[in-house]
Amino acid sequence: MSTVSTATQTAAPLPNGIVRYEDAVAAQKNAPQGGQAMGQGAFLTLFTTQLKNQDPTDPVKNEAFVAQLAQFSQLEATTAMQKSLDTMVTNQSSDRMLTGASMVGRKVGVPSGPAVLTNGQPVSAVTSLPTGADSVTLSVTDSTGKVVRTKTYDKQLPGDMNVTWDGMDDQGNLAPDGTYTFAINAIVSGANTQPAFSTMATVKSATSAGTSDNTWLLNVDGGKSVSLSDVKVIN
Repeated sequence: MSTVSTATQTAAPLPNGIVRYEDAVAAQKNAPQGGQAMGQGAFLTLFTTQLKNQDPTDPVKNEAFVAQLAQFSQLEATTAMQKSLDTMVTNQSSDRMLTGASMVGRKVGVPSGPAVLTNGQPVSAVTSLPTGADSVTLSVTDSTGKVVRTKTYDKQLPGDMNVTWDGMDDQGNLAPDGTYTFAINAIVSGANTQPAFSTMATVKSATSAGTSDNTWLLNVDGGKSVSLSDVKVIN
């Protein structure tokens, strides 16, 4: 409630640069569209200064006082919400970092990634066949463009399909270590198609992409990087 002072008291002058709350609100309403809105600091300064410098002969009305208190409470709630959101964003960034670190050493599916043969270890890939296939052929090409291995699979049911290269060439010899390229051809209803696939590769390290969405990049075999959000298969 408002406190009424004696009429013999005089209102203290407002400090330089400070105006009454009502005047500030009226000025904002009359300001050109797109003008800068009153900030948090300015609002609090106006509010507290008004309370300290009320005209004792014309104190703030109860209705206006309650309305300003409501705005003050709303401002506090908004500020607390903003702090909570900032904390949540920070925590999410930390969680992403832990997730990226936990991927090191694991195998992930790299869309159309290279097939890196190391110590003769098999290299796998996963392809999607939504309607199945009459047959599927995997071709492995070396860095010179020579096809070193061709492997054909029989009829496949709809869904994901795993294909594996055992590191051998068509003559049964172990191919030298290096980076190779996979190509997958599927015959669906008598037509040749090239379904998308992801080559399984080992994650060597994880780095932040420095983007606004805090995306992490996984650095895998063959010097290729893939966004964590693009990874669909993890072993």
